[in-house]
Amino acid sequence: MELIQIYECLCDATRLRLLNVLGQGPLCVCHFQEILGEPQVKISKHLAYLRERGLVEVERSGNWMVYELPAKPSRELKANLACLQDCAAENPLFRRDLARLKKLAPKFAGTSPCGCA
Repeated sequence: MELIQIYECLCDATRLRLLNVLGQGPLCVCHFQEILGEPQVKISKHLAYLRERGLVEVERSGNWMVYELPAKPSRELKANLACLQDCAAENPLFRRDLARLKKLAPKFAGTSPCGCA
């Protein structure tokens, strides 16, 4: 994975929010919608962008598309994701996303056939 590819993906607030939340574990598009408060079309568009560039992986589980960070990220991606987590800890919007994820996690686990938590 080239560093330029990574930085192209990181220059959008929605994609940064998606990656930050994915740092906690795999999620479905509908879960991103609830956490970020954004429409499905916008979420799906940004996830497709990240997927095409190798920053997320996706697996189908029935009708659900489950997204997660790569199992074996490149050294560059791993370093940039760690930096994102550090910076996000100081940003109110990113903290709110993680707080919403934590609050909604029991609901997700109980309603998701793919076991997203």
